[in-house]
Amino acid sequence: MINEPVKDNQEFEVTLVIPCLNEADTLETCIKKAQQAYRDSAINGEIVVADNGSTDESIDIAERNGTRVVNVPEKGYGNALMGGIEAARGKFVIMGDADDSYDFHEMPKFVHKLREGYDLVMGCRLASGGGEVKPKAMPFLHYWWGNPMFSWLARIWFKSPFNDVHCGLRGFTKDFYHSLNQRCTGMEFATEMTIKASLGNYKLAEIPITLYPDGRKSHPPHLKTFRDGWRHLRLYLVYTPRWLFLFPGIFLILLGILGYIIAVPQMKIGSVTFDVHTLLFSSMFILCGYQSIIFGIFTKVFAIMEGLLPKDPKIDRFFEIVNLEKGLIFSAVGLLVGIGFLLIAINDWRLAGFGNLDPMHTMRWVIPGATITALAVQTVFSSFFASVLGLKRK
Repeated sequence: MINEPVKDNQEFEVTLVIPCLNEADTLETCIKKAQQAYRDSAINGEIVVADNGSTDESIDIAERNGTRVVNVPEKGYGNALMGGIEAARGKFVIMGDADDSYDFHEMPKFVHKLREGYDLVMGCRLASGGGEVKPKAMPFLHYWWGNPMFSWLARIWFKSPFNDVHCGLRGFTKDFYHSLNQRCTGMEFATEMTIKASLGNYKLAEIPITLYPDGRKSHPPHLKTFRDGWRHLRLYLVYTPRWLFLFPGIFLILLGILGYIIAVPQMKIGSVTFDVHTLLFSSMFILCGYQSIIFGIFTKVFAIMEGLLPKDPKIDRFFEIVNLEKGLIFSAVGLLVGIGFLLIAINDWRLAGFGNLDPMHTMRWVIPGATITALAVQTVFSSFFASVLGLKRK
C-alpha cells in the first residue's frame, strides 16, 4: 500500500516530489490524489515531500499520510526540489507543487510517456498546447503575457518544443536530471531545466493538463510576479549572451563605423553637416559595442565552464584562432596606430607654439587616435582575462 512506511532499500518505478513550505492547507489533498492515481493505474510509486522549513503542520500531515519527508534546510524552490529528487528511489521522477493547482490524478499520463522512452515530459496548461486554465487559476498578466512571452522566447532563442515552459508539473528520468547538472536554487530551477533540455540532445514531449485555482487560504502564492519574472528573464539572457551582448555590440560597432564613413569626409546631407561631433558619438558607439561583444564572449565561456551551458564547438574554434599572443600583437599594432594619430595632433600643437588650436581640425586626429588606443588597451586586458578563463581547473 502507498500509505505504508517505506523501507530504506525499497525501489520504485515512480517518485512524486512535492516541494513544501507551509502547505498545510492543501498538502493532504495533493497526497491523497497522488496515492489514488498510483492505485488506479497500478503504478509502483512513492511520494517524497521535500520540506523547506515549514513551521505549520505540513510535516505531520505528510508523515501521517505515509509519505517520506526529506528535510532541506537550504532555502529556495530549487533547493527543495534538488533535495527531493536526490532522495527519490524511483526510475522516473514527477515534480508538482503542493498548492492543489495541479491534479495529480493526471500523473499516469506522464508515466506512460516516460515508459515510451522520453527523457522529459512537460505539462502544458495553455490552450496553445491543448491545456486548460480554469477561471481564476492563473493571474491575468501571467496568462496573457508572462507565460506566452517566455515560451515564445524559449522557442526562438533555445529551439524549445514546449508551449508552456513554466509548467510546474513535469516528469523526467533520474538519468536525465543528473546529466543536466542543475545549478539554480530558486524559482529559476524549472526554467533552467527546460532550457538545458532544449539545448541538449534529449527526447522531449508535452502533454496537455488542467490548471486549477490555488487551494491555499493561509498565505498567498510564493511566486512574485515582477520579482520572479525578472529573475527568469535574467536567466534567459545569461543563457543566450548573443542576444544580450553580441548582437547589440555588433549593431553599435556598425553604427559607429557608419558615423565615421560620413563624418571623416565631412559629408553633408541636406543642410546637415557631419563633423567631429559625429566622430565623437561614433567612437562612443564603437567602444561600447566592442566592450559588449567581449563581455558576451566571456559570459558564454563562463556559462560553459560552470555547467550552465553545454560545450560549444564554436567557442573552442574561437579560442584556437584568438589567443593571448595574437591578442597582444593586435593590441600592439592598435597602440602604434592610435598613438600615431595622437602624435600628429601633438605636433600640430607644437607648430602652433603650444597655443590655441582649431578644435574642428585637431579633434579629427585626437578622436580616432584616442578611440583606437582605448580599443588596443581593452584588447590587452581582454586577452589576458581570456587566457585566465582558459586555464584548466578541477
